[in-house]
Amino acid sequence: MEKKQFQAESKRLLEMMVNSIYSQKEVFLRELISNASDAIDKIYYKALTDDQLTFSKDSYYIKITPNKENRTLTIRDTGIGMTKEELENNLGVIAKSGSLAFKSENEIKDGYDIIGQFGVGFYAAFMVADTVTVITKSLHSDQAFKWTSDGADGYTIEPWTKDDVGTEVILSIKDNSEEENYDDYLETYRLQSIIKKYSDFIRYPIKMETTKSSLKEGTEDEYVDETVEETINSMVPIWKKNKSELTEEDYESFYHEKRYGFDQPLKSIHINVDGTIRYNAILYIPETVPFDYYSKEFEKGLELYSSGVLIMDKCSDLLPDHFGFVKGLVDSEDLSLNISREMLQQDRQLKLIAKNISKKIKSELQSLLKNDREKYEKFYQAFGRQLKFGVYNDFGANKEALQDLLMFYSSKEKKLVTLDEYISRMPEDQKYIYYATGATNERISRLPQTELVADKGYEILYFTDDVDEFAIKMLMSYKEKEFKSVSSADLGIEDDQQDDQEENNEQYADLFSSMKELLEGKVKDVRLSKRLRTHPVCLTADGEVTIEMEKVLSMMPDNQNVQAEKVLEINPHHEVMTALQQAFNQDQEKLALYTNLLYHQALLIEGLPIEDPVEFTNNICKVMV
Repeated sequence: MEKKQFQAESKRLLEMMVNSIYSQKEVFLRELISNASDAIDKIYYKALTDDQLTFSKDSYYIKITPNKENRTLTIRDTGIGMTKEELENNLGVIAKSGSLAFKSENEIKDGYDIIGQFGVGFYAAFMVADTVTVITKSLHSDQAFKWTSDGADGYTIEPWTKDDVGTEVILSIKDNSEEENYDDYLETYRLQSIIKKYSDFIRYPIKMETTKSSLKEGTEDEYVDETVEETINSMVPIWKKNKSELTEEDYESFYHEKRYGFDQPLKSIHINVDGTIRYNAILYIPETVPFDYYSKEFEKGLELYSSGVLIMDKCSDLLPDHFGFVKGLVDSEDLSLNISREMLQQDRQLKLIAKNISKKIKSELQSLLKNDREKYEKFYQAFGRQLKFGVYNDFGANKEALQDLLMFYSSKEKKLVTLDEYISRMPEDQKYIYYATGATNERISRLPQTELVADKGYEILYFTDDVDEFAIKMLMSYKEKEFKSVSSADLGIEDDQQDDQEENNEQYADLFSSMKELLEGKVKDVRLSKRLRTHPVCLTADGEVTIEMEKVLSMMPDNQNVQAEKVLEINPHHEVMTALQQAFNQDQEKLALYTNLLYHQALLIEGLPIEDPVEFTNNICKVMV
């Protein structure tokens, strides 16, 4: 029996494949099961063109057998087997794929596909085994053969005895090391979990013998162990079935089986595409926010399968950030994978799938908004913040795609409304979409800045999320209507008293100049207010940075101390105006007291901190005595 050398770059290439290509050792089982599935598929394709060959699916299976005593793990299939020449070509030449050759010689149809393409998956066995033995008998030969290798040093092939057609791959599992517990790969429960993770949807039964305990007949508390053969994998994936065969309960069961969440999904989306690129997908919109969703630990992404074999746990490229809450999987036969089958060789196909999935998610959300408002609002309470972040993120690249999904609380409707609904109710003379910002809806409703807009009968959108105003600044307008904060310097509302206002500003110019000096560095200006009706004072902002944006930015880790250009507005119709004028004419010390009190009052209304609370309380006492 002659020992032969591998015909590729031998030792270095094999060591690279074993130590570098695969990120996790457990994938060796995925690779060997995929090869076994291919071997059975090859008989199926032969049967399509050979009248003398019949294919009975019940006769074909894969069996996994661990033997702790001998430290061996056997993967047996009832597939097509290999001749001596095929052993030489497929296992003796590293990186030559018998499956790829078979695909090129045979037309693949009927929804089946040969998984293996690169011819290196078999060698993943050396990640966990010192010695690999292959015993095989081909459908086209009466003689069986045994292939044995200890690794890069080479291999031997010798005639062997085997009664039935098929292949057995026998791994002599390595001894434990400090880095790896190889005993795991002899444990039934561990092997079952690997099969369920990577190969649950291989189309043939993957069988194992398991031990079951049952009550001994005729006894009440005596149990006996019984060894039974079980099929570990599900075989037929739910996404390959017709939608008409499935119920909502089926989708919900799958959601929980895959452990996508402990909640009930709000919406399931089943996609079957057979076009430029073929793929199937099952997607879910969860009901509740995962506990780590807004943390660095959260990983977005869909499970990615290739012909029913798990390639990636979290393929983040399949989902944009704004739809990162979506759970589920995608399975495609058309992906160009690298040799480890853990990464994509090129991303053109993936980009096309991701683009289509994003459109589908948006379409389903719009449908939910239109046909089941209550359910959509439940979704929006959980994930609306992420949609708004999507509008702001990437310099507004996705704002047009997301704007119709946004909702905000309405001052008139007292509930969440869409931008389209707001626009549909706007009076003809209204120029802008008005909004106000604050910590809660209740606090916003009491803001002095809302008085003029509310008196005009205009609807106001309430912004309570820290991202809201940033998103709207990026959106800029909706259906040609610009957004306008109720705290903006110019509200765009015609006021009959505007001329009188200009005269009053000139009349009080010296007073406001003195107040501005007293508040130097704190406000940009002091002026009469056009918006106040009953409240004495408020703060507004000139420029793009609003007071609410300043508060959000101040909490950022890399705070750049961005400040809004604050303006202190005084209500000309309030009694404080008379008190200020009198103090200006008669008592400069009292003017300073009143100015500081009004400024701090405006800060409190905005939810801004007071620099010196002790001084503020002392000033209140001065007014009282």
